[in-house]
Formats: sequence, structure tokens, C-alpha cells
Amino acid sequence: MSELAQAGALMALLFLLLGLGVWVALALIACGIAGLVFFTSAPAGLLFSTTIWSSTASWALTALPLFIWMGEILFRTSLAKDMFAGLGPWVNKLPGRLVHVNVLGCGIFAAVSGSSAATAATIGKISLPELKERGYDESIAIGSLAGAGTLGLLIPPSIVMIVYGVAAQVSIVKLFTAGILPGLLLMTLFSGYIAIWSMKNPKKVPQDLEDVSWVERFKRLRLLAPVVALIAGVIGSIYTGVATATEAATIGVFGSLLIAALGGSLNKASFIASLTGAARTSCMITFILMGAAYLTSAMSFTGLPGNVATWITSLGLSAYGLLAVLTVFFILLGCFLDGISIVVLTSAVLLPAVQAAGIDPLWFGIYLILVVEMAQITPPVGFNLFVIQGITGKNLMELSRMALPFFLLMVLATVLITLFPQIVLVLPQSMK
Repeated sequence: MSELAQAGALMALLFLLLGLGVWVALALIACGIAGLVFFTSAPAGLLFSTTIWSSTASWALTALPLFIWMGEILFRTSLAKDMFAGLGPWVNKLPGRLVHVNVLGCGIFAAVSGSSAATAATIGKISLPELKERGYDESIAIGSLAGAGTLGLLIPPSIVMIVYGVAAQVSIVKLFTAGILPGLLLMTLFSGYIAIWSMKNPKKVPQDLEDVSWVERFKRLRLLAPVVALIAGVIGSIYTGVATATEAATIGVFGSLLIAALGGSLNKASFIASLTGAARTSCMITFILMGAAYLTSAMSFTGLPGNVATWITSLGLSAYGLLAVLTVFFILLGCFLDGISIVVLTSAVLLPAVQAAGIDPLWFGIYLILVVEMAQITPPVGFNLFVIQGITGKNLMELSRMALPFFLLMVLATVLITLFPQIVLVLPQSMK
């Protein structure tokens, strides 16, 4: 059986299992077993035990459940409500007014949650009812939330960055630092679009302005103090070299527990709920990592990854051409898989070809996360769309239409970091 036929058979099996609703991790493991049994003479059971151990026995992975727990703790506080109250007076006179709170709020919460779904859910539960009550147009309110909610993947500490760092053997600390400027770039593009849209559609933006004095504005900034301090503690300790990613995650957990305690939201029930939520999410991600590692090992025995890399290299594509092809590939893949699955499934296979084209693996990680962000708002498997559907009750296609302009802005951001790679690399290169 030719290698192309083998790859096609395994891909067909994977999509069949996913289409039947089989868990992603189990589908990956099943494909790995099928590849080993039918196309190699390698012992599937022995390889399974060794691969599962080697893929999870990583110190870097200990940061994963800690950052997830930090986000779960903060999800149960009044942090999002305080951010809305604190940011509102500062954006009220900008074109688009309170819609900018979606972008700023998601950006801030992303820096302390690490999760795209948690960011969209937390900010959305506060901002969407408020914006609707004040008469803001639903399309820009929901679309901006869908787009800005994906910032949880890009702005550190990002769960997907940890997953990519482990899968691609790239420094997680440098990945965190590399995501800062692209995250700010994306926030700027989103706010710029909101401003332009509002100037073109002035009748869809309420004209009533909350009259807040400058003294009151600065008083409300105190509401942002806890989260700003937490961001400074987590990101600052990483950037200055004081703490590793895992140590910074520990700082984040202690800081979030302190914020919850001072805010009165920390009790036995919320503590147990946050631990349960963190354990559930961590186990799900680790299970997917195991499945992807096993499938990757199985594929290496068939020779497919090396041959794919050789085939891509033989096409003679420039780095720009390769990235253009990969962008389309990842967007299509994002229609069927979640972001973490895309990262763990493709990293090991594509990195040889990417490095052969002279592309920095650190830069490629940020590029990959940007493209995976697009997958969060593309039907039928757009996780952020599911989250917002749960809040609004609207159908997925309508939500996709509202999110389309922000999807295109992510494409623009991808083009910009491709043309100007120093947007990604300048901060990691300046680290001690």
C-alpha cells in the first residue's frame, strides 16, 4: 500500500471517528493502533506504554493545571464585573463606546486565565446583557466578543502555548513573551475596526453618555488594581527571569486565591468547584496530548512525517508560499478540530518542513496559535461560538456571520507578523 494511500486511510478513519462523536483522544489512539497494526510490524501495546509515559513525564507540563486552576478561581470572582465598571468611563467617548470594553476586558482576562473559552464566557456574561440593555447593535457586540475572546490563546499565560512548547520542544517562557506584542496588535486591530464601524453606523451606537468626572474615573481604576497586580506578578516574573513558567503559575494561583478571598467569593463550594473544573480540563487536555503523542509515534514508524516534510520541501515553496498553504490547511482543519488538537496533531509532523524552510520554531508557534484562534470562530467546531451560543441562544451560522470581520482581522494580523517577524521575536530576543 502506497504511503499516500496509508495517509488517506488514516485521515479517513480519524474524521470518521470524530464524526461519530468519539472523544478526540480516543480517535487519535485508535488511528495510531490502526497505523501500527496494518502498516508496520512494531508492537502497538509496548509503544503505547512508553509513548504515554514519555509524553506526560514533563516538568513543563506542571504549569498547565496550575494556570487552568488560576483561571477557574478567577472565573468565580467578580473580576469581570469590576473590569467593566473600571474600564467603561475611559472608553465612553471613543467611537464605539462601551463595545471597546469587550476587547479590553477580554485582553485583561486573557492575561490571567489562559483559556479562550473561559475568557469569552466570563466577559460575555457581563458585557452582552449590559450592551443589549443600553441599546448597542447585537452584531458588533457579539462579533467583538467572539473575536476578542480568542485572545485567551495568544496573550500569556496561554494553555495552548504550553501545549505547543511541550510538543515542539520550544521554550515556554519565550513563547509567553513572544505572544505579548501580537496580542496587543490584535487588540488594536479589533478596537480600530469597532471605531470605524461605529463611525459608519452612528445610528446603531447609543448616544447617551454616562457623565463621569475625572476624579470618579481614577477612583474606578482601583477596581482594576487586583488583576493588574496579578498580571504584573505572573508575566513580570517570567520576563525578568525571576521565575520559570511553572513557578509563575504558582504565583498566579496564590494571587488568584488572594483576590477571591479579599473579594468575598472564596468559600468551600467555590474552592471545590474551581479544583474540579481545573482537574476536568487538565485531564481532557492531557488525554488529548497522550493520544496525539501516540499517533505521532505510530506515524513515525510508517515514515509518513518525514515523507510529508520531504514532499513539502520538494515543492520548492518559499517560506511565504509554505505559510500561505499552511494557513489554508489550518483554517480547514479548524472546521473539524479544536485548537489544542490541531496543535498537538500537526506540530511534530510539520516542524521538520517548517525548519527546512528556514522558519523559526518560536515564531511558528505564535503563527500557529494565531491561526488556531481563527478555528475558535469557524463553524461547525468553533468553541467560542458554542460558548456564545450558550449565552445568547443564537444559531451558529448567525454567530459566524457576526464574527466574520474579526476573523478577517486575524488573517490580517497573521499577514503582519509574517511580513514583520520582529513583532513576535523582539521581546524574546531582549530577555535576560
